[in-house]
Amino acid sequence: MPPSVRTVTALRQLGLRRLAGPEGRDRPVRWVAVSELEDPRPFLEGGELLLTTGMRLAADQPEALDAYVARLVEAGVAALGLGVGLTHHTCPPALVEAADAHGLPLLEVPDRTAFIAISKAVSVLLGAEEYEAIRRAFEAQRDLTRAALAADGPGAVTSRLAKHIGGWVLLLDATGSVVHAAPASAAHRADTLSGEVHALRARGLLASSSLGDAAGQVSIQPLGASGKIRGFLAVGTSEPLDRTAQSVLAVAVSLLSIAVERDGPVEQTRRDVAAAALTLLVSGTDPNDLPLNLLGWGWVTTSPLRLVVVHAPDGRESDATAFAAALEARLDPTATVVAATHQSLVLLRDDEVTIGLVDDVLADFPGVLVGGSASFLLPGIGGAARQARLASAGARGEQVRWYGQLASAGMLSAVDPVAAAGVADALLAPLRGRKGDLVESLAAWLARHGQWDAAAADLGVHRHTLRYRMQRVEELLGRSLDDADLRAELWLALRVSR
Repeated sequence: MPPSVRTVTALRQLGLRRLAGPEGRDRPVRWVAVSELEDPRPFLEGGELLLTTGMRLAADQPEALDAYVARLVEAGVAALGLGVGLTHHTCPPALVEAADAHGLPLLEVPDRTAFIAISKAVSVLLGAEEYEAIRRAFEAQRDLTRAALAADGPGAVTSRLAKHIGGWVLLLDATGSVVHAAPASAAHRADTLSGEVHALRARGLLASSSLGDAAGQVSIQPLGASGKIRGFLAVGTSEPLDRTAQSVLAVAVSLLSIAVERDGPVEQTRRDVAAAALTLLVSGTDPNDLPLNLLGWGWVTTSPLRLVVVHAPDGRESDATAFAAALEARLDPTATVVAATHQSLVLLRDDEVTIGLVDDVLADFPGVLVGGSASFLLPGIGGAARQARLASAGARGEQVRWYGQLASAGMLSAVDPVAAAGVADALLAPLRGRKGDLVESLAAWLARHGQWDAAAADLGVHRHTLRYRMQRVEELLGRSLDDADLRAELWLALRVSR
């Protein structure tokens, strides 16, 4: 901590005497400033020992002196030092009264003490405090490093960190559940932090959160070193962390991030088991035959779900896998993403946050396409897989397409444009270049649902002429236009050719 007003006043070589403001004796002094202005507020940051000879302060104007002191208090001045022997031979009683009224420590500076001497003395105290802070930080960091090498490294780091910051510490896993608490009684705080942890998870590994209320300050840091959040560190103190405590916390975050990354092989095994279970569910295995609760999937049996199929059209399937992993890293593993399989299937909880994050994460993977099913409950997962694949096939021109959007996009949106163009050209080829523009006449007739008069009017020809042209169409195609399937195929072919 910086030196207090009490500490500075106690320096005998300065000869300072406190005249007012006893309740402010322990205020920290962060710098020394000299000003003769009646309102020095624009030039102050707070925490200064302000020195003045009082040349602008009239001893016989108590209201002005009271206003002057009030301005200093508003600026956060730690104490006021009045140099006597130049403008004022003694400190004006009205200034003492004003300082007492506002609780501002008032120091008398004797004429033999130069202001520069006070500045130098405070600078020495600040330098010693800075050195002590660095020493404490170094010792704390070394202590945490030794703790990290213990048999229960994460638990030891958690306990030692709580001691060094003088507060409580929670080490949480990726789901927000308590792994270690110091002291143990702090474990109950995890419930009150669950909402903030969930929001922080969606923001990624580089984010952090700071909360403050009447009970103190809470800081939450995500843990992980490979782009995936593997846990959280929450610390609580009665006061905001100073620079020393912040540096100690940063070391603890680094050490714990390395520790949780050591569980990578275990995490990969969990993902492989989850992928196998998801594959079995999609293939029709009864959910009751799988230990879903042991996988932490109890919510899957009761929550509305979405199934997503992910692929990269240009063959970069690694991009599809990376997208699934990035999505999983942004979401709560017990409430959103379950697993990505070798088929690039991902199971999600059907909620607004999850669906919104699909679009956010896709922005980092421009070559990846996603098709998603409609909302379903677990027994319908087989049908959801078919829906997701159909939606993926119809996602051309867009990165993501949900099954429910297929109907509004029209049948053609689900058809491969290259294949459809080839079929259309082959079907209409016998009609092209014929007398009477048979293609245009056919389009007008189909648009009018076979109404001769209306279609002929659209073309500007007699209805008998149009009848003759449609007979030629039937002859050239070798099929009757009374066939509803043929009319549908021709209409689609005309739409594609346009």
